[in-house]
Amino acid sequence: MTVVGKLVASLLLLALSTSAWSAKKVDLDYHVKLLPQSDQAEVRLSLSQGSAVRSLNFDLGRDGDYSDFKADGQWQVLPGHTAGDSRGLWKPSADKASLTYRVRLSHTRKKGIYEARMTPSWALFRGEDLVPKARLDQQDGIELVSRLTFELPAGWKSIETTWPRIGKNKFRIDNVSRLFDRPTGWMLAGTLGTRRVRLGETEITVASPKGQGMRRMDVLTLLTFVWPQVQAAFPRHPAKLLVVGASDPMRRGAFSARDSIYLNSRTPLVSENGSSALMREVVQAIGRINDNQSSDWISEGLAEYYAIELVRRAGGISDERYAAIQARLNKEGKAVTTLRGDQVSGATVARAVVLLQELDREIRLKTHNKRSLDDLTQAVMRLRSISTKEFVQLGESIIGESSVVLDTKLLR
Repeated sequence: MTVVGKLVASLLLLALSTSAWSAKKVDLDYHVKLLPQSDQAEVRLSLSQGSAVRSLNFDLGRDGDYSDFKADGQWQVLPGHTAGDSRGLWKPSADKASLTYRVRLSHTRKKGIYEARMTPSWALFRGEDLVPKARLDQQDGIELVSRLTFELPAGWKSIETTWPRIGKNKFRIDNVSRLFDRPTGWMLAGTLGTRRVRLGETEITVASPKGQGMRRMDVLTLLTFVWPQVQAAFPRHPAKLLVVGASDPMRRGAFSARDSIYLNSRTPLVSENGSSALMREVVQAIGRINDNQSSDWISEGLAEYYAIELVRRAGGISDERYAAIQARLNKEGKAVTTLRGDQVSGATVARAVVLLQELDREIRLKTHNKRSLDDLTQAVMRLRSISTKEFVQLGESIIGESSVVLDTKLLR
């Protein structure tokens, strides 16, 4: 299938998923009880009609994060696809059915540095950790309606997620691109400091545990300043964007998940080299660009390109500073001979940004300023995934002829 065909197919799937249809609705409720004394959460999945689901096949990984399983119906632990991995197969009983287990929430990247953390007064983690990814086998004509409810420890005031709030500590989980709706995105619970603002169609929340040094108003101010440029550049405007943060020993930097961003409170909003880790992850969170066939340069390059470009368009970078940033990028990426690979280095990202800047200029020149790299990025965002070959095809379709910039050994 050509890249244009894939784009049309993606749009048709989206139209079908959002149209009204007469499916029988069955409730799938997630109840999460946070247990800081044991660094765990107790999770209960409840089906209002167990017979609607033939099975859920969970990927339990290999490190023993999930334990103490109890199920209505059949539960089996099976070997995974790779050595040491395991899977859990749940076949629910016919009527109301539930599966209960415990999951460890704190995770360290290396000794003493946390990627997710639970303390006596707060917890910062990703929703993906609560419920492992699973293959769903359900009856035809069934639509699972998923909700997420938290039970907080005594003294904990609130919980923030990326999902629409439908009650106290209760959220609606609805992801049209997935058959099995499960909690995703960064989540933060405890005694929190929170700031909110609505920008266009998006409700933005910045939250952190009290005493963690998070500059919530600084974050909100930068996003307010740049957001009109975000709206102009991208076709997707999330209903909600959550920014959570904490200080050391949490991992330094910024990292995105579904409609959410983690930002270490010691990470500068705009660094000395002119880039913004926060804006880079905003682009990642909104763009949701999935690249394949050793094409990580596309998502990483576009994120870094727009982290600089959006701030520049908003008036936050002068022409002189922009020229200095371009000189730095050229110097860092000078020795790079290929952009292809499954994991890209900082030098590769710098070279990718230079190529994207050159491509933007080529598109504007050859279309007499009627099109730009924004048009190409918007087309990429509408695809489920993108390869380098497809990126070149899309670029040339927007230009209307072959591209000099994209005809390079860097992409072969």
